[in-house]
Amino acid sequence: MTSVTDDIIIRTVARVLIPFIQLYALYVIMHGHHSPGGGFQGGVILGASFILYLLTHGLEEAKIRMSETKAGLFSSFGLLIYSGIGLLCLILGSNYLDYGKLSTILKVIPAQARSLGILGVEIGVGIAVMAVMFSIFFDISTGGEIPEDEE
Repeated sequence: MTSVTDDIIIRTVARVLIPFIQLYALYVIMHGHHSPGGGFQGGVILGASFILYLLTHGLEEAKIRMSETKAGLFSSFGLLIYSGIGLLCLILGSNYLDYGKLSTILKVIPAQARSLGILGVEIGVGIAVMAVMFSIFFDISTGGEIPEDEE
């Protein structure tokens, strides 16, 4: 994946579309607890925006935006959010991911606590899926030979 397209039209269209793709991905993640969609779907869309950037601008420029190290950190952070919310429910004396108990901390009614708990999990899943999707594509596109991150 060392070749970069010199076609200014492709690069410009990608540069214009990527923010809208990312905005749509955030919309899907943020509304996942109220409608179809959610963390996984939004994370895949968000990952696709980084993949589009990698395809149109090349590996070296894409590594500035999202390196393999950053992808690993994001995937760990997303997992930490997901598991942290579940662990917090356990600490509060309920089942894993039983969001109703979060009402004692959040000072809201249990129905709102469930909604906020699900939203937090969707955000964590979205971050993790985005990072893993980019990492998988990055590994496949480099043929398994991962160049060192230069940060």
